[in-house]
Amino acid sequence: MSTVLSADGTRIAYDRYGQGPAVVLVGGAFQVRGNPSLTGLAEWLADRFTVYSYDRRGRGDSTDTAPYAVEREIEDLGALIAAAGGSAAVFGVSSGAALALRAARVLAVTRLAVYEPPFVVDDSRPPVPEDYLATVDRLIAGDRRAEAIGYFTTAAVGLPAEMTVGMDQSPYWPVMLSVAHTIGYDGRVMGESMSGRPLRAEWGEVPVPTLVLAGAQTFGWLLTGVAQLASMVPDARHVVLDGQTHEVRPEVVGPLLAEFLAG
Repeated sequence: MSTVLSADGTRIAYDRYGQGPAVVLVGGAFQVRGNPSLTGLAEWLADRFTVYSYDRRGRGDSTDTAPYAVEREIEDLGALIAAAGGSAAVFGVSSGAALALRAARVLAVTRLAVYEPPFVVDDSRPPVPEDYLATVDRLIAGDRRAEAIGYFTTAAVGLPAEMTVGMDQSPYWPVMLSVAHTIGYDGRVMGESMSGRPLRAEWGEVPVPTLVLAGAQTFGWLLTGVAQLASMVPDARHVVLDGQTHEVRPEVVGPLLAEFLAG
């Protein structure tokens, strides 16, 4: 493990793999740098790239500094890019993809790849409630972390309540509890993009080549949002991966990423 200091003094922990052009991986909700999908992808890409996988602020071995702002997370990613030599390609997953899209407008990102940013752009599922962030903040302030996770799963992910039963038996549950206070961070990263309305123009204002990915077996609303994003980004390539869900397998996405990131 290595660390880098962000602009506000937050210490960001990261692991580095391989040798070659720099690539930074940005995880989604609940993901820490030790998440198997992130480590698997980092190991897959390490033959051709120097891969940086990090704990977003408030997670894992990274520290946190109040008050939270999306701009601070962009600065965190900027600190990683500086540590990587001043510029880097970026791959973001889920809400991490939304963060990467925001960051690519202002940081030295050479190429951008995103997997299933969870945009809700039509009425095919309920939008995130208007009081979603207030509810999450209230639950976290009351140390009701398990309830906050359940609320996220139904209100943001859109799963029926019965599908959340037994989540606390997952081997990943302790990690989820430990980072539950960052659910609101991800909600703020997403902004208005889960409102059921078309994406605002700024989501497409990406100044670098962009690979926009989704899995063919994912939720239909995710496919719709990803397709809308791809239509908005000037230099975008849109690929839907056969047989993949929101949990994409490293050995499937790895070859496509390697080809794209190599330019």
